[in-house]
Amino acid sequence: MSMGRPRFDPRQPQRQFQIRVNHRIRVPEVRVIDANGEMLGVLSTHEALRRAQELGLDLVEVNPKAEPPVCKILDFGKYKYEEKKKAGEAKRKQTVVQIKEIKLRPKTDDHDIAFKTNAARRFLEAGHKVKFTVRFRGREITHPEKAQEQLTVLIQGIEDIANVETRAMMEARAMSVLVAPKPAIMQKVAQAKAQREKERQQAEKEGRELPPEPESLPDVEDEDDEDDDED
Repeated sequence: MSMGRPRFDPRQPQRQFQIRVNHRIRVPEVRVIDANGEMLGVLSTHEALRRAQELGLDLVEVNPKAEPPVCKILDFGKYKYEEKKKAGEAKRKQTVVQIKEIKLRPKTDDHDIAFKTNAARRFLEAGHKVKFTVRFRGREITHPEKAQEQLTVLIQGIEDIANVETRAMMEARAMSVLVAPKPAIMQKVAQAKAQREKERQQAEKEGRELPPEPESLPDVEDEDDEDDDED
């Protein structure tokens, strides 16, 4: 088989790659692993590259910190694809925790408080943290105890599934508190995500598509949150 060109052209821009490939490996000698995973020992870089080219493959540096660096003969295009696929699978398995904000006013009525409590429960059961924020307008700020009462009612409505991370505190013209799902809730979220991934893999094998995952729940604002300040 003629040597020809490497499958990966080193003249192409490589800014997106930190891995040195083929002629970009400039050390005089390398320790080589062949395409079957067998160790060939220390070879001159020129000889290692020649062997890779004879197989129509690439010489890829897999451990640059070794002495000499370790290189492997492989299909670099396939290697990149598999690494990207692994990264995607790892990302899907991650549990991403968002902070959802629920806004209200000191004059928010009991019905709306109940609505916002239910919204908070949905956020928490999805594995998200929740930040309750009571915004003051005009002279409302002279009665912070009303906001404190509202936050207490909200926390009581979710205390079975949430822990308070930061207690009520003033932030400019607002009072806020942050709560997080209890460990048992996060465990359920992780289990559901693992089941979803299992179903996805099964669907991929069977050549069918799963229904799209539900969109992220939006933050909840008070109905008159955009009203002008009151005197």
